[in-house]
Amino acid sequence: MVHQMPWQEDVLGAGFESAELHATHDSGAPRLATLVRYRNPDRPDTGPMPAQALLFLHGWSDYFFNTDLARFMDAAGIAFYALDMHNHGRSLRSGDIGGFVGDLRNYDSELAQAREAVVEDLRIRFPGNGADDGAAAAVVGRTPRVALMGHSTGGLVAALWASRNQHLVSHLILNSPWLEMHGGAFVRHTAFSLVQPLAKWWPTQRMRLPERNFYWRSISDTTGGDWNLDPALRPPKAFPIRMGWMGAILAGQAQVAKGLDIRVPILVMMSSRSMNGPLWSENMRAADVVLDVQSMAVRALGLGSSITFERIDGGLHDVLLSDKPVRDVAYERLGMWLRGYVLNDPPSTSRGNTHDRDD
Repeated sequence: MVHQMPWQEDVLGAGFESAELHATHDSGAPRLATLVRYRNPDRPDTGPMPAQALLFLHGWSDYFFNTDLARFMDAAGIAFYALDMHNHGRSLRSGDIGGFVGDLRNYDSELAQAREAVVEDLRIRFPGNGADDGAAAAVVGRTPRVALMGHSTGGLVAALWASRNQHLVSHLILNSPWLEMHGGAFVRHTAFSLVQPLAKWWPTQRMRLPERNFYWRSISDTTGGDWNLDPALRPPKAFPIRMGWMGAILAGQAQVAKGLDIRVPILVMMSSRSMNGPLWSENMRAADVVLDVQSMAVRALGLGSSITFERIDGGLHDVLLSDKPVRDVAYERLGMWLRGYVLNDPPSTSRGNTHDRDD
């Protein structure tokens, strides 16, 4: 059971707080992760507990910084939390291998603890006050549902974890999830056959691959984008790619390819086109320069039984970081899905989190 956490003011400023999570992997290895929460400074914690929370997972080499997303969810009545996973962002410490993981299941313990921390934090913040009508009373005494949202590699991690823990997840939102390699299954199989033997013996060995900063260039406010990024938390050229990490990604994608049978509602958001190449082009400010959206879309069809696709014209790899007119469209589409699948789905009929209800 998680009790009161040592929340501190976060680097994102007013309304944002963070706290360290100390999880333990099945092997006994410690995992340091960081949970971030948003508390609207203009609306204190009064009234009934929110019926719905959302836990966001960042992409590889990344950290949580999208304050607009947090405020958007808060305005919709959804309590917002984000997790900087181990070896990333706020959780990276001197001596750590940036971004490294040798098996995507190594995130399981910190994800489980983060979800438990979200539920416990809301119980502490909203101890049943304000339940003076039927709607509020229906929430008091229940555990809030927790939706999972993941971007890129975080989307792959989120999908796999949700498939194994469907009773803990009410809804799944994937923002350009890395579900497949460029070129599809043939490329993945070929890469796996080459990488896996080396990953077994030299998991932290660097792979000599081209290093580009095209995605950083499309989003950073120092290079024409809209976002203030901390290079200490998100390196411009990303972390070096290591054998063990690549093996873990390929193994996770192989699981996705077999089908995950996720039974909660799923939203998949992505750009309408990809653009890759060795040289920078200004057209890359209106495309996914990281992943192949066609392979992504095909693989997403096998995630589960209730899948909604939103393809955003002019979207970046993270569609919610696109130019303002484009991300306005993305948020409008996201809002429509939330109203249809999340906000109008009462706790008593939710398809996820059933084990937590106090019936």
